[in-house]
Amino acid sequence: MQTDIESVLISEEEVQRRVRELGRQITNDYAGRNLLLLGVLKGAVVFLVDLARAIDLPLQIDFMAVSSYGVSTKSSGVVRILKDLDSAVDGRDILVVEDIIDTGLTLKYILENLAMRNPASVKVCALLVKEKSRPEGIGADYVGFHIPNRFVVGYGLDYAELYRNLPYIGILRQA
Repeated sequence: MQTDIESVLISEEEVQRRVRELGRQITNDYAGRNLLLLGVLKGAVVFLVDLARAIDLPLQIDFMAVSSYGVSTKSSGVVRILKDLDSAVDGRDILVVEDIIDTGLTLKYILENLAMRNPASVKVCALLVKEKSRPEGIGADYVGFHIPNRFVVGYGLDYAELYRNLPYIGILRQA
């Protein structure tokens, strides 16, 4: 599997250090609030678990599964909900936890969907944000790393459901 990686973009140590920093910031920002971490499956699971452990507050976790990629390295442009939330979000402070913001299409869809459910607040925490243009107002309130516009895998991010278990963020070698 390692031979499929062109280079390590962000080391395991850098990822873990940044997750702890984000956890401290979120702990301060959400003190005394009713926090729901909303993980976007499947890519955000690894990040969400580590982030939740770094947040020193009572919180709940729920998940949505949304797809715009399939088995490609490029977004299809069509967003589908594969799994919706299990809990009501009315009046809740929601922190959407994303693995990566690329085109912003998936995140835009999620934010519009959540807005119709009457939450108290909705913010976004993304491990990675690609350096590219995206729809107006689509971004993250908490960012782990800004990265170049390359296809990356590891730490939850995949290609055809592979490489999620890498402890670092790597650039996938092009075939």
